[in-house]
Amino acid sequence: MNSYNIPRNVKGEGRILYIFSTKALIYTFVGILIGSIFYFIFNLMGMSTLGVIFIILFGAIGFVIATFRVPDTSAFKITRKTGGEKIDDVIIRYVKFKLQKGKIYVYDQDKKQEKIETKEEGGN
Repeated sequence: MNSYNIPRNVKGEGRILYIFSTKALIYTFVGILIGSIFYFIFNLMGMSTLGVIFIILFGAIGFVIATFRVPDTSAFKITRKTGGEKIDDVIIRYVKFKLQKGKIYVYDQDKKQEKIETKEEGGN
């Protein structure tokens, strides 16, 4: 008699504190660190409540970037091209594109590697 693997749902097994995946926890912590810089600045001016608000805000932004996906809608050009992808992947690709000064390297089986220069439309 043969043995078979039974499929099981492992989606939530990589989560910490139920809502945090490892990546979301790291991004949230980085957001809290950035918010704490503002906290210390506002604390020196005597506005510590505003500093705490910045800590919570930047922590929430970090969590959203790590967890959510770009909406898949055709209302905007950016959502048509990146709809359904994770927000952090889109940001990382954008930063790499800007660091390479608008050059994209495409691998082709016949021509080995060719350089394609693109120009970004709109924005800054």
